[in-house]
Amino acid sequence: MIPLIKIENVEKIYGEGEALTPALRGDSFVINQGEFVAIMGPSGSGKSTLLHILGFLDRPTKGNYYFKGKSMDEYTDDELAMIRNKEMGFIFQTFNLLPRTNVLDNVKLPLYYSDTKETEWEEKAKKAIDKVELSHRLKHDRSQLSGGEKQRVAIARALVNEPDVIFADEPTGNLDSKSGAQVMKILQDLNDQGNTIILVTHEKSTAEHAERIIRIKDGVILEDCKVTQRQRACGEMLNK
Repeated sequence: MIPLIKIENVEKIYGEGEALTPALRGDSFVINQGEFVAIMGPSGSGKSTLLHILGFLDRPTKGNYYFKGKSMDEYTDDELAMIRNKEMGFIFQTFNLLPRTNVLDNVKLPLYYSDTKETEWEEKAKKAIDKVELSHRLKHDRSQLSGGEKQRVAIARALVNEPDVIFADEPTGNLDSKSGAQVMKILQDLNDQGNTIILVTHEKSTAEHAERIIRIKDGVILEDCKVTQRQRACGEMLNK
């Protein structure tokens, strides 16, 4: 089986001359379709740089990245943009919702840049919103939503094109514990339904909601292991 993601000896170096700063130092791993993987490390460890490369938001300085068996180097920038829109979904700590725009229109946004027929946009957006249990908030704009609801809208937006992989960059970082638990439950439920999830976090308790943790420090992968005591965001936690 061809892995969904494969990186080999990937390096990322910023700056020039004497100001060179290595962010990734020859990292390698494989992620298969349907996995839930957490990339965990402290601030400055290189985890966000790694996510940007995996999400085609940046290119490595050295090494190889294969997505569905095809090297990143074989794609043009326009092709990478098309894959980002159609096959990848992104969730960020700061939500990145459009102001003065309601939930439905925020979730529709990726469809504007897709080949999906406009007549299908509303149905697809409503389906994604239903998955995060916000159908009762369709016409609410960003200012009328709680932090947890904003992140759930961001998840729906990431889902609307039915991507092969969802990248979540510190998705609970701006949330209280209850809202964070709701978000992690949604991500776990999506993974149970077959979605590939790649989560970036600095928190061990959040990483343990995944099935596998890749631990990184100073741009080097220190550990890649299965989670032996996986946390599940259950109803009892959400009702506290």
